Amino acid sequence: MPSNSPDSANTTHRVIKKYPNRRLYDTDTSTYITLAEVKKLVMVREPVRVVDAKTGEDLTRAILLQIILEEEAGGAPLFTEQALANMIRFYGNTMQSFLGPYLEKNVQTFMDLQSTMGEQAKGMTPEAWAQMLKMQSPAMQGMMGSYVEQSKNIFVQMQEQMQKQTAQMLGTFGLKP
Repeated sequence: MPSNSPDSANTTHRVIKKYPNRRLYDTDTSTYITLAEVKKLVMVREPVRVVDAKTGEDLTRAILLQIILEEEAGGAPLFTEQALANMIRFYGNTMQSFLGPYLEKNVQTFMDLQSTMGEQAKGMTPEAWAQMLKMQSPAMQGMMGSYVEQSKNIFVQMQEQMQKQTAQMLGTFGLKP
C-alpha cells in the first residue's frame, strides 16, 4: 500500500504542492500548473501526489475528486444521479469497506480489457476495426464474458470476506454464526 507521507511520495510520485492561494506547484518542473494539467498527468498514468505546501498533508484524493467533479459538471457525466445517490448510501454502511475495493477491481479489469482491445486495434483503420468486430464477435463475447466472470469472482470474494467478518464478530459476542 502506498504511503501517505510526503517524504515517501517524493521517490515514487510526481509531487505537486498546493499553496493557500489554491495554486498548484509542480516540483519536477518548478512551475505552477493548473488542475487541467494535473488531469493530463493522470491521463498519461503519471503517479501524482498532491501535498499541502505548508503542512505536508496529503491532498491527492481531494484534488482527484475535484477533477472528477469538474468532469461530471462538464456536460458528459460518467455517473448517473442514481449511481451517485447509491454511492452516498454506502457511506457509514457496513458494506462501505467492501464497495471501494470492489469498484476498484472492476474498473481495473475494465481498463485491462480496454487496453487489450486497443492493442488489437493498433494500426487498423476504423473500417478494418468494424470488420474485425463483425468477424470476431465470438472473441469479443469471450472477452466480455471474461470481464463478467472476473467481476463475479470479485463479488464472490467480497461475500466470503463479509461472511468471515460476520462470523468473527458474532464469535466475539459468544454467538455461533
